[in-house]
Amino acid sequence: MYLDYAGLRVTNLARATRFVTKGLGLEELRRGRMGHGGVWVLFHDRRSHQQLELNWYPRGNRFATPFVAGEGLDHLGFRTHDLRAAGRRVRAAGGKLVHEERWRGEVVLAYYEGPDGLWVELIATPGA
Repeated sequence: MYLDYAGLRVTNLARATRFVTKGLGLEELRRGRMGHGGVWVLFHDRRSHQQLELNWYPRGNRFATPFVAGEGLDHLGFRTHDLRAAGRRVRAAGGKLVHEERWRGEVVLAYYEGPDGLWVELIATPGA
């Protein structure tokens, strides 16, 4: 298992995207819509290869929690070749399963809440 990216919750996706690309010099890799209506945009730094994901949730969405400036860490994304084993490890350390995403009947993403409300996304990735 390895840390792949950090996800930040934002209130205005266009404004945050402009800041990340124009101000910080990161390049947009891809974007998509989440099954529950949120939108994500993944960026990377060409030099360091670090990645950052912006997450926007519409009003009324179950993940659209009250926003406090400076506290926008949404989650950390970890890739793993064995999602079940990684999930057991996270639960044994005190994590609580919050949500799973399935594709063709298999769990491909699992979200856990850890200490102090820190969310962790486990991403099934062969060979990770």
